Amino acid sequence: MLRRWVRGPDGEEGPAGLPWPSTVALTLIVLVGSHVAGRSQSGRAPLDALALVLLIAGCAVLLVRRRHPVVAVFGASLAALVYLGAGYPYGPVFLPVAVGCFAAVIAGCRRQAWCAVALLWLGHLLVAHWLYRWLPPRGDQAAPWSQEVAVAAWAVAVVAVAELVRVRREQWARERAGRAAAAKRRAEQERLRIARELHDVLAHSISVINVQAGVGLALLDSDPEQARTALTTIKSASKEALGEVRQVLETLRAPGEAPRSPAPGLDRLPELVEQAASAGLTVETTTSGGRRALPPGTDLAAFRIVQEALTNVVRHSAARTARVTIDQEPDALVLRVDDDGPASGGAAGGSGNGLIGMRERAAALGGSIDAGPLPSGGFRVTARLPLAAHSKETS
Repeated sequence: MLRRWVRGPDGEEGPAGLPWPSTVALTLIVLVGSHVAGRSQSGRAPLDALALVLLIAGCAVLLVRRRHPVVAVFGASLAALVYLGAGYPYGPVFLPVAVGCFAAVIAGCRRQAWCAVALLWLGHLLVAHWLYRWLPPRGDQAAPWSQEVAVAAWAVAVVAVAELVRVRREQWARERAGRAAAAKRRAEQERLRIARELHDVLAHSISVINVQAGVGLALLDSDPEQARTALTTIKSASKEALGEVRQVLETLRAPGEAPRSPAPGLDRLPELVEQAASAGLTVETTTSGGRRALPPGTDLAAFRIVQEALTNVVRHSAARTARVTIDQEPDALVLRVDDDGPASGGAAGGSGNGLIGMRERAAALGGSIDAGPLPSGGFRVTARLPLAAHSKETS
């Protein structure tokens, strides 16, 4: 408990540096202001060595206001109370108390700051209306109650302004934390986007390369011409993969810049059909609902979803035929990729990472993915990507 009252509510020691410049400047203001104020208050005790010591002590204790704000506000209040009890002139002796109160409230020691200011006011009330008979200067009279109202108003104003500053600083801290959290979310979303792009590009291209490499090895001696065709397909697929990976990496090196080449979309569906055919998979495509221009994000997501679905057919299904259906409804783009199965080796539909990536792409646009086996033994992937909400955002 003592640690909380000395250092603050959390026991934090705060910044190690001492605020020398501001403390020295405040000390000079208090000393000069007290001498000026003393000239116009003939009924008060003249400033002497003790007065100077009290004024300097009330300012010096503020050097620890960052590490020990409670000590600073109580020390300044005690020095001011002794100064007033000794009958010295009123003046800027209250400035160190105000600074200490600000430091304590901003540090979170609100109750301690209120207590220190309240004790100073109560002590002044006792000195001005009761103890003045036994305290210097001789022949002093009780202070008018209007003066006590002014002192109370000063104390309330100091605490109120300190609370206002605290609230404002906390608001700024929340805003900074919100901006940092938003930047972290954007970075996380960008990381996931790049991871999905790399997964889709590499998984598809490497699947084609793997199939063609197997064909080339099998036919290298018996059918060199067919093996040459397989090697040509490998070269084409690897070149395309390198180009797309380079495009993704360029966005990392120069974030915010426009890409040098357009992002792939459904207009490149014939390329996917051709690459699947080179891997031994015949793809039948059907389009309904017309062909309207799609938002770039939706077009890219649709292309990647079809690409990943066909990649899963090549890698995880024994089917030699797949069907891609594209239906543009008024408010959504519906994609469906079917194969006749059965699954070969691993689980039908893929190992899971590809499906996760497809679902993340759809969810980012407010859409959904439905994937699962068919009663006939094949596998179906259905994606629904909304268009209306996205079109309103881009219009």
